Amino acid sequence: MLEEERTTISNLGRQMLEQGLTVGTGGNISARSGDHVAISPSGIPYRDITPEDVPIVDIHGEHIEGERQPSSEYRMHTGIIRERDDVGGVVHTHSPYASTFASLGEPIPASHYLIAFVGDQIPVARYETYGTAELAEAAVDALSGQYNACLLKNHGVIAVGESVDAAFEVALMTEYCARIHYQAISVGVPEILPDEEIDHLQDRFTDYGQDY
Repeated sequence: MLEEERTTISNLGRQMLEQGLTVGTGGNISARSGDHVAISPSGIPYRDITPEDVPIVDIHGEHIEGERQPSSEYRMHTGIIRERDDVGGVVHTHSPYASTFASLGEPIPASHYLIAFVGDQIPVARYETYGTAELAEAAVDALSGQYNACLLKNHGVIAVGESVDAAFEVALMTEYCARIHYQAISVGVPEILPDEEIDHLQDRFTDYGQDY
């Protein structure tokens, strides 16, 4: 079941380490297929995860296939998927620049145009303990049906997309925009793009694909 999604999650876990989006076993990845969700297993180093290690849950979080236990954040993944029909993949990272703003409780404004992958900003979800239903609710509230990523206060990042590959790219763009904003405020006051330009950019991304 979900062999392609399991393979993708196995591969993306290694990419998450290589791209500096997490360390150790932090973070998690999921891919939806109908009413089933493949999700990274709990407590296994990403370099060791094989497709067979990736468990399957339903959209309510019930573990239905696989010997490994699903990530402790399965509630957050399935909660978002239930609320967002447009979401086919979820990526949770502990990327350092974005996590810095998460620890400050500060949203990242549109100081770089690639923030249009997310929305007019990268908002912050309120703090809740990891792995809880309360954190899942906080993430859903912050994404609010209009953002493709949010910061989890004092924690990290959650990114979504129409596929798990798209969600991974949003996670990369979130970290890139966080780094640029961090650097910009370190040397001056960045110019913030207006909402109408973000709307225009999102239309261009849709019309012209990913050649940005």
